[in-house]
Amino acid sequence: MKNIIFILSMIPVLGFSQHNISGTFSPAEDYTYAFLYEATPDGANYVNRAQLDSLGNFSLSLDDNAKAGIYKIVYAIPPEENNFDLVYNGKEDVNFTFSLDEGVNFTESSENKLWDSYLNSMDIVNQTISNFYTKGGTDKEAFNSIFKTLKDTQQSYEDLAKGKLVEAFIKANKPYMPSVYEDLPTYSKNLKANFFKNIDFNNTFLQSSSLITDRVTGFVFGMSANTDNKTYKSHVDIVANAIKALESKVQSPLLELLWQEFKRRENHDMANYISDNYLLTIAKSTENKILEQQLKSYKNTSVGAIAPDFKIQTAPSLKLSELKGDKYYVLIFWSSGCGHCLNELPKVKTLFDNVSGTKVIAYGLENDNIAWSEEIKKYPDFIHGIGLGKWENPLVQTFAIAATPTYFVLDANKKIIAKPYDFEGLEKFFSAE
Repeated sequence: MKNIIFILSMIPVLGFSQHNISGTFSPAEDYTYAFLYEATPDGANYVNRAQLDSLGNFSLSLDDNAKAGIYKIVYAIPPEENNFDLVYNGKEDVNFTFSLDEGVNFTESSENKLWDSYLNSMDIVNQTISNFYTKGGTDKEAFNSIFKTLKDTQQSYEDLAKGKLVEAFIKANKPYMPSVYEDLPTYSKNLKANFFKNIDFNNTFLQSSSLITDRVTGFVFGMSANTDNKTYKSHVDIVANAIKALESKVQSPLLELLWQEFKRRENHDMANYISDNYLLTIAKSTENKILEQQLKSYKNTSVGAIAPDFKIQTAPSLKLSELKGDKYYVLIFWSSGCGHCLNELPKVKTLFDNVSGTKVIAYGLENDNIAWSEEIKKYPDFIHGIGLGKWENPLVQTFAIAATPTYFVLDANKKIIAKPYDFEGLEKFFSAE
């Protein structure tokens, strides 16, 4: 069973009557509480919570001081991956139904129903455009008719949204509309060039929502079927150019979002491309030392980089760069207090009992050497080192270690050639050799 968490948000009060945000989640047994948070450009502030009943229903009353704006509902953990936005205008209740299969459906709230209707209508027109080009796309009369429908649909919803909070969403989502016939390559080129034309990145209402981040990630990762780095670089450059005139505090989180996503996809080249060309400069100019260190550490420990040198042992003195004679070196950062480590190290030993030309360097991140001294006796063939201070040890930052165990596979020259996520990844690497 999933423990479901709602995280909701708000922004300036319009009116003084009390309103409710309510909903029904299904299947009901998968959900427990609804948590209400205020969404802002900088994050979310906790407001209240409600327990769902046996049918999956909940209701939260907003007091007279509740502000109009964006609410964010998080329906599962991790919250950053499982959420959706809603608009509260301070004048009406908001009610919806939600399931993982069907998504969210607003049953009460003119603002949210209008936004949903707009998205559904635009999806239909966009599918018609896609079908047109898929079938050859040379009939100019059909072309003009389709894009007239697109223009009329957009204008109609802008008129309906006038004076509403959701008007900012609809205007920001306005697509590129050619005035004369364009073949597919020309249309695609112009669509990319104008993708961010109507987004006001400085609008705090949009910043509080997921619209801007969804548009940025959707563009970079979904605009083209090509997933080569040349295409990705082109897309990142377009995003960076669209936001280059903005303040660093607006640019930085958007570029960091892309950097993190390429990290998650283990695309080291693209993560470092964003860092080298855009993000590191911003981190330095804003004196964001934490981000600057993260960028540098990641680059220094990316696949293809020479592993940062460090002293494995002090007596006798032994540095990583001084190791010789083996084809591969497996560097493991672990801890004697880490259950996963104690589970995986025996598997590592068994694996390399049957693999030649490879030496394991097991470096313990420890508060003291008591448990570590006993544990390393089980692995006499490993090269052992200890780093006191555990998470405060300098090597944690140097190697961008976020968890133990962390694995690096090095070649004879200490170049990083793989960064397995776990033992299974390590085993897979060597089974392919």
